[in-house]
Amino acid sequence: MSNNALAHKHAIALPLKKISINIPTISADSVSCVIPFSRAGNLILVRATADTTDGNFILDTGASGLVLNLTYFRSYTNTDLVNEEANGITGAVATVTRTTVKEFTFGCMKSTANSADLTNLGHLENSKGVKILGLIGLSMLLQFEMIIDYENNLIYLHRIAKKEAKQYRSTQLEDTAAYTVVPIEIWNDKLTTFSFLAGKKLRLIIDSGAESNVLDSRLPSKIFDNVEILRRIQLLGANDKKVEAVYGNLSNLIIGNQNTGSLPVVITNLEKACMSSNVCIDGILGFDFLSLHKIGFNFVTNKMYIWK
Repeated sequence: MSNNALAHKHAIALPLKKISINIPTISADSVSCVIPFSRAGNLILVRATADTTDGNFILDTGASGLVLNLTYFRSYTNTDLVNEEANGITGAVATVTRTTVKEFTFGCMKSTANSADLTNLGHLENSKGVKILGLIGLSMLLQFEMIIDYENNLIYLHRIAKKEAKQYRSTQLEDTAAYTVVPIEIWNDKLTTFSFLAGKKLRLIIDSGAESNVLDSRLPSKIFDNVEILRRIQLLGANDKKVEAVYGNLSNLIIGNQNTGSLPVVITNLEKACMSSNVCIDGILGFDFLSLHKIGFNFVTNKMYIWK
C-alpha cells in the first residue's frame, strides 16, 4: 500500500458546501454500450472527448460531476465560485473554478451544456505516469445503470429512459440469486450507502476514484476492535499536506446482508472532509471493496448490485 494512496483525491472530492448537481442534457433517450477500460494503479481510465479534446478520463463516483484538468483546458472561459471551497482529507485546497463544455462523449453517452470544474490534476499524472484529461463524476451518470466488471475491464452502460424507469433491468441481472441488492442514496451530492459494524450504522461514500477504503478515526473504539493494525503511514493530499494515518485489515463490515470479510482499510481523521459541522461521513468504500466483485449501480432507482 502506497503511503500516498489517497493523494489523488482531487479538489472537489469532498466539498465544504453542498453544491447542487447539474445534470447534463443527454442526446439519446435510451441507449446501451459496453466500454473497455484500462487501469492506472487502482483507478479506472476510460476514453472520452470534451468538445474536440480526446483522451483519458478517470471514472470517479466520488466527484460531484465533470472535472477538467486545467493543464489542457486553460483557454476555456471560467468563473471562480467565491463562496465555495474544495476540500480533501487534509483540508481546504482551492477555490472552485467552473466552466462549460459544449459537448462531452463517453461511450454511448453524448451530453451537452456540461458544467465542469477546472483543477490541476498534475499530482495524479505524475503519480500514475499517464496523461489525464479529467474526471467523470456522479452527475454524468445519474440517468444510467452502470455495471463495472473489474475482472474483464468492462463497463456496461445503459441510459434509462423515463418509460423504462420502473421496469428496466439488465440481462446480467436476470439471475437474482447471483447478486445482492443494496440501497444507495445521493446525499450532499455524494453517492452513499449504509453499512453496519459492531452494532453501529455507518454512512459510507462509494468512490470509484479512491484507491483505498477509509474509516474515520473519530468513530467509537468498538469499531476498531474489528481492525488488525499493520502499520502507520502518511497520506499526501492534493495540497501537498501530509496527515498521519493507520493501515490495517477490517473485518465484520456488513453491507446489505453480506459480511465483506477482510478488507484493507486506512484509518484517519475525516473531520476536514466534513461538509459542515453536522454533516460528516464515516468512511469511504474504494477500490479495495469495489473490485472484489462485479458491481452495478442503478442511479435512477437508487440500487447497488453486488455479485456474490
